[in-house]
Amino acid sequence: MAHGGFYSAMAHGLDALHRSPHACLSAPFLQQAASLLRSLHSQLLHVVQRLHLPPGERWLDEYMDETSRLWDACQLARAGASALDAYCASAARVAPAVHDWLLLYSASAAPHHHHHHHHHHLMRAINAPRRHAAGLQQDNRALADARLDPASLLLDARSPRDFKLNAFNGFRGVLYALRNATSFLLVLLISGTVTCLPDLLTSSAAAAATHQHLRATSGYVASMARLRHRVAQEMDSILGCSGGGDHHSTSTAGIMMYEFRQARAAIDSLKQDFDRVVAMGGYCDHDEIAQRAEIINGWVGMLRSGAESLIVELDDFFDEIVEGRKMLSDLCSHR
Repeated sequence: MAHGGFYSAMAHGLDALHRSPHACLSAPFLQQAASLLRSLHSQLLHVVQRLHLPPGERWLDEYMDETSRLWDACQLARAGASALDAYCASAARVAPAVHDWLLLYSASAAPHHHHHHHHHHLMRAINAPRRHAAGLQQDNRALADARLDPASLLLDARSPRDFKLNAFNGFRGVLYALRNATSFLLVLLISGTVTCLPDLLTSSAAAAATHQHLRATSGYVASMARLRHRVAQEMDSILGCSGGGDHHSTSTAGIMMYEFRQARAAIDSLKQDFDRVVAMGGYCDHDEIAQRAEIINGWVGMLRSGAESLIVELDDFFDEIVEGRKMLSDLCSHR
């Protein structure tokens, strides 16, 4: 049946994300989550076409409501990804500034005032992305507060008996499953690109109870439980809240994309190194500094590529939502 194929495809996609070799909330992991969002929506459209649903009934309104929710959350994630792309423009200036500084210091005949000028130029290049990152975290938290209702992303743990899931030839049951799966995928995308949603990511007591219930089942709900468990474990490790950590620290964790955190940490480390260089009168290991610059360059490049790929994925999803809405509206008008 159409329903069985949809549930199987959902389980397969969730299992593939659970088995992903990429770090949790890394750019490739998030792109895979966005791709799964698109795939599930596409599968839903195929189900609708095969169910021969009656025109003018509530099923179309429910589809429109769900795609509106997906649209709004993905627009927020896209805004976050675009802001990360802009951050890269600032962070990408660090490595060239380091190389210029090293070249000058390798020329012993360079005048002292040139040294002083290039030192200040380098410190400005290092501090610019640090200020950008701090401002971005603050702006994103305000953006999420204004545009996101966390309740819209909660896993619906109510019993299926509370719904008429067989309504509309089983369409409501498919939509119920889609909503639960996509809610968590949206949490991943927003936590990675905008700001961390710790209560929806980490294994609180309530989430653990839900996971235990879901593991007793099979199919897509078991796949969902495995994915949530993996993410909760990795996030608890990242946020340092295993065994019940400080909620305040998790609530201010900010953008969680792996490449962003690595780029930011590498730039902060370089800043500390140059503070020591100044304290030691200019002495440093040039090879080590050059290597650090290349590491920063690598992380910034991966962050930029990841943010751009995610933007493309989300833009394609928006196009598909528009096309899906038009297709189903036309389908109803022709019946």
